[in-house]
Amino acid sequence: MEITAGMVKELRERTGSGMMECKKALAEANGDLDAAVEILRKSGLAKADKKAGRTAAEGLIVVETSPDAKRAAMVEVNCETDFVAKEQAFIDFARAVAKCVLSNKVTSVDELSAIPLAAGNSQTVDEARKALIAKIGENMSVRRFVVFESAAGKVGSYLHGTRIGVLVDMQGASDDLARDIAMHVAASKPLCVNESEVPADVVAKEKDIFMAQAAESGKPADILEKMVSGKVKKFLKEVTLLGQPFVKDPDTAVEKLLQTNKATVARFQRFEVGEGIEKKAGNFAEEVMATVRGG
Repeated sequence: MEITAGMVKELRERTGSGMMECKKALAEANGDLDAAVEILRKSGLAKADKKAGRTAAEGLIVVETSPDAKRAAMVEVNCETDFVAKEQAFIDFARAVAKCVLSNKVTSVDELSAIPLAAGNSQTVDEARKALIAKIGENMSVRRFVVFESAAGKVGSYLHGTRIGVLVDMQGASDDLARDIAMHVAASKPLCVNESEVPADVVAKEKDIFMAQAAESGKPADILEKMVSGKVKKFLKEVTLLGQPFVKDPDTAVEKLLQTNKATVARFQRFEVGEGIEKKAGNFAEEVMATVRGG
C-alpha cells in the first residue's frame, strides 16, 4: 500500500513521533493508522525502558494553585539535561502533571503514574512520560509532589525561576505576605517553622559539635555549658522560619513580621531541582560522540 504524506502527517499529529519513524511504522502496518500507532507506542516503551537507568537530575519545579488559593500542588519533574528542561514539550508535560496532582486525590508517585494525565484522555501519566522519552531521547521522571490544603487560611507560593519552589500554609495573611514568606523560605532554607519542630537528634548532634569545640578552650564546665547553650539557641534561630531575619528586611525577625500582621504559618515545603540526587560524573563530549555513533 502506498504511504502518502497525509497519512504520515496524521500519524505524527497523533503520536508526536518523527517523520521517518511514522513512515516506517505505516509501512510495517500496511497503512493501518491504528496499528501504526500501536507499533510506535511499543517502540516508545522500549526506548523509555532502555533509558530508565540514566540519571535525571535536571528539570522543573511547577506549582498549580486553585482559584481560591485554598489548595495548591507542587511537583518536581526531572530530565537529564538543562537543555531539555527548557523544551516546550517537557514544560507542558510538567505543567500537566501539576494540574493532574491538583485535580486528583493521589498520595504517591506510583498512584499518580497510573491515572490519566488529563480529563477525557485515557493516556496515563506514566504512558505520557514514556512517550515523551521516546520523542525527546532523554530519561525523565516524576520525582515527587506535595499538596497543601488550607480550610481556614490560604496557601501561598513562590517560584524562583523553575528550579526552586515553595508552598506555605498560612492563616491571617494577605496574598502579598503569603508570597513574601514563601520567597523567604526559598532564599533562606529554614528547616522548620519553629524550635519545637526541630528534630531532637539534630539538636543533639549540633550540641555535641559545639561541646567539642568549646572544650578546646580549657574553660570550667559551668562556663562551657553556658557557651554551648548560647550556640544552640543561635543555631535554632538560624534554622527556624520564625527565628530567621526576614530576607526583605534583615532588621526584622520573621516571627515579629507575622505578629505585626496577625498572621501565622502552619507549615511550608521547599523543593529544589535535583537536591539529593547523586549526579554521575561523565565526559559530555564522549557522550555526544557515542550518541552520534549509535552507542
